[in-house]
Amino acid sequence: MFENLYKELLVKINQGNQCVMLTYLNLHSEKSGAIEKKLLLTREELENKSISLDHKVCDTIFTSLDNGKVNTINTEENKSILVEPFFPKPRLIVFGGGHIAKPLVEFSSRVGFAVTLIDDRPAFANNGRFPEAEKVICESFEKSFDSIRFRKSDFVVIITRGHRHDGVVLRHVLNHELSYVGMIGSKRRVRGMMDELLDEGFSKEKLDLVNSPIGLDIGAITPDEIAISIVSQLISFKNKGVIDRLGKNFSFPDFDKEVAEKIAEDSEMPKALITILSSKGSVPRKPGAKMIAYFDGRTLGSIGGGCSEAAVLTNARGVMLDKGFFIQHVDMTGDVAESQGMVCGGVMDVLVESF
Repeated sequence: MFENLYKELLVKINQGNQCVMLTYLNLHSEKSGAIEKKLLLTREELENKSISLDHKVCDTIFTSLDNGKVNTINTEENKSILVEPFFPKPRLIVFGGGHIAKPLVEFSSRVGFAVTLIDDRPAFANNGRFPEAEKVICESFEKSFDSIRFRKSDFVVIITRGHRHDGVVLRHVLNHELSYVGMIGSKRRVRGMMDELLDEGFSKEKLDLVNSPIGLDIGAITPDEIAISIVSQLISFKNKGVIDRLGKNFSFPDFDKEVAEKIAEDSEMPKALITILSSKGSVPRKPGAKMIAYFDGRTLGSIGGGCSEAAVLTNARGVMLDKGFFIQHVDMTGDVAESQGMVCGGVMDVLVESF
């Protein structure tokens, strides 16, 4: 019933929007009931007051968007709203598909970047060479800018095959406000290019924001080592930038794109969407993490593996047929955890809803 809403969520996230999903829960008993509706809104729609919402609900939504955390609002007796924030992955745009780009795309994808790779050579800009990239553009660097709508949250790495191409890209990206710009090159070559750009009228303040030579100084030599030094710097800018901008209380929502893609698919096989609502102590995944359980026993995603999923999956088959939802408490502490071979040390509540 709500598959199309998750399709819409993926579209909006891919467009760079911060979103919130509201799930209206009608409790028939203490821990089970029916889902009345779901509502998907972008931050922009909320700020523009495109829809009328109760002040208390609105305040909670903005709190979730500001700290990246799941919230639940009790609106009236036996009714509540689950508020889930969804943020797009930070986008990394890599100009140049050479020997450093290959490990760079792989490593940066693993640590949470959505990577776009650009090169003008078909042998270097293809999905076979960069399977981890979300987008590969084979085009001249000059023309490639038409395919990119730069965002303030973007990270840009310039590692083309030549000084001239580096200059073409850098001159363009300096016209945008970005989260990170890094360019490869020796100190001598970098100094020469910066002098050229100063003469062309680019401000020293703007040029000082370019990380070049690129990466953290770890004495990197091989392509893999250089890629690691660059990714380390990207992580530093991403995480420290978030803390500086949003405060230490912020954490990126736990968003599994593959789970969202599968829950958005129409399927004759009954399935349930499992979401962590809250947790305390040492747990493998944080609130917002999701997984899918199918009636035939298949699963996709995880809410923490064997130490937290077994009991939930056992009960999930019932809700697939009965429809509605239930909330289950999972105890991973003390004697309960030890008796089931659990190595975790916390508790969590999960929502299991039929699809």
